Parts: sequence; C-alpha cells; structure tokens
Amino acid sequence: MSSLHVSPLSRLHNTVAAVRASHVVTLINVGTVVERPPGILAERHLFLGMSDIAAPIDGHILPGQDHIAQLIAFVGAWDRQAPMVIHCWAGISRSTAAAFIAACALRPDRDEEEVADALRAAAPSATPNARLVALADTALGRRGRMIRAIDRIGRGADAFEGTPFAMPLG
Repeated sequence: MSSLHVSPLSRLHNTVAAVRASHVVTLINVGTVVERPPGILAERHLFLGMSDIAAPIDGHILPGQDHIAQLIAFVGAWDRQAPMVIHCWAGISRSTAAAFIAACALRPDRDEEEVADALRAAAPSATPNARLVALADTALGRRGRMIRAIDRIGRGADAFEGTPFAMPLG
C-alpha cells in the first residue's frame, strides 16, 4: 500500500515531486489559485473549496457533508500504486483533518486513537479542523470515536505552516 503525505500549499509542488505522488487533494478557500503539479492528471486532483472554520462565518464556506462525501469517495477510489498528497494553505488544519479522515476511511478496522497518535507523532503542529472530523465521524459511522481521539491529542504546536510529513496508514 502506498502512502499519504501532507503539505502546505507553499511546498505542494516539491512534495508531489519528492514522493512521486499520483493523486492530490486540495482543501482551500474558494478562489485560491492552486496550480496542479506537473504529472497530476485533472481526474486525480480533488479540489474542495472551503474555509478553515468550524462554525458559520459570513463570506466563508463552511465545510459540509458534501465535502466529506467527495473526500471519502476520492480516497476510496485511489489505487494506492503511488502516494497521495493532501494539502491546504498552511498544512496544519484542513489537510491534517483530511489525512486523519483518509486513514480512518482506508482502514475501518483501525482504532481512531492509534490513528490520532500516529498523526501527532508525524506532525507536532497538526490541529485538525474539528468540523471536518465531526462530519467524517458521522459519515464513517465511528460514533464519536474520531472526535474524541482528535480532542485527546489537542491543539498542535504553534507554527506559521506545517512541515510536510507522511501519514502512517498502519
């Protein structure tokens, strides 16, 4: 099985090239220009336009169940022959939530606490978006376990942007 990698937008192209990724997930504000990295086909790039918020704010797009459904379907269709890179603006909140969600979706048998601990070990600055995690917990039938696991690891270390990392899939 291939690997998941997380990156801030500023390091997207370098990360995709370094890990030889075949798939990219972008979770970023609508209107943000994201140039698809060379070698990534349009059908292998999922763009989810949303703000990094957990409650409604005027002028922003709240992450919704449709975003989660698209993410889970895209990750589920990934052939895992080459790595997937998930990124947001800073590589701290939306992308780390998506990596946690992807790891849980790909391994429904894996304990959520173990996945959260692997995320924290790989990314000290990870602070997964709570709304994305809560929506995915419902979609994946995890009965609050994903929410509790992320609550337990708490807020990550302060950082302007995250350092690219590999998300262990177990």
